[in-house]
Amino acid sequence: MNETSIKIAGVDLELLTANDGGRGDGAILFLHSGHGYDPWQSFASQLAAERRLVAPSHPGFGKSSLPSWLDSIDDIAHIYLELLDRLELAQADVVASSVGGWIAAEMASKAPERFRRLVLIAPVGVKTGPAEKLDIPDLFAMPQSDIDKLVYRDPGRMTADLSKLPDEALATVFRNRESLALLVWEPWMHNPKLKHRLHRVQAPTLFVRGDNDGVVSDAYLQAYARLLPNARTVTIADAGHLPHLEQPEKLKAAISKFLET
Repeated sequence: MNETSIKIAGVDLELLTANDGGRGDGAILFLHSGHGYDPWQSFASQLAAERRLVAPSHPGFGKSSLPSWLDSIDDIAHIYLELLDRLELAQADVVASSVGGWIAAEMASKAPERFRRLVLIAPVGVKTGPAEKLDIPDLFAMPQSDIDKLVYRDPGRMTADLSKLPDEALATVFRNRESLALLVWEPWMHNPKLKHRLHRVQAPTLFVRGDNDGVVSDAYLQAYARLLPNARTVTIADAGHLPHLEQPEKLKAAISKFLET
C-alpha cells in the first residue's frame, strides 16, 4: 500500500492506494471500520490484485485530521464523494466494514450513479428495532474484555496486546476511539433519516456478516438489507464482527465472486 495525503474541505486525509496502474474503470474504494485496533490494510491490499484500490483513513482516524466542524458520518460521506471527484473516479465499487458501511450507505443514497456494486460488511447506520431498545450494543459502556467477546469469535487469538504497541500506535488507538464516540454517540450508531433514503441506492449490494458477530445481529442485517431495492446477504462461518481479520480468505472469495459477477 502506498501512503499519500490529500486535503479536502480543510481535512488532511491519509490515503492508502494500491495498484494505481490497475483498471481505472473498476476501482475499489475500501472504507475501514471504527474499531480501535484493526490492521485492515493487509486485507485491503489483497483486494487490489488487478484493480486500483483507494483506502482513506476516516477523519479523526489514523493520520487524518479532524476539524472542529466535522461531527457526523454524513459529513464524511460528502468528503468522500469529493474524494472520488478529485481522483477522477466516475464510478467505483465499495467494500466497507462496520461504520465504514454506514459511510458507504450514506454516499450511495446521495449519489447512486457513482457506485457499481456495494459490499457492506456488518454495517451500522440505521435503526431497525423498537425505539426503547438499542440495535447495536453500547460498546462504550462495557469493559474491553466484553467488547472483545462481541467483536471476535476467538478473542484469545485475535485480541492485540496493547502493552506491546509503540507509543505512537497506542496514541492512534485511543484517538480512533475518541473520534468514533464523537461520530456515533447521538443518536447511537445510526442516522434516523438514512433508512428513508436507501431506496435511492441503485447498485447491487451484498451484506456480509460473520456467524459469531455479537455487534450486528442477523435480524438487524436482514432488516437493513430489505431497505435497499437490490440487496442480498451472505454469512461467513467462524467469524465475528471483523471477518476480514478472522476469515480473510473466505471473505475475499465472497467479495470477488460478487464483484466480478
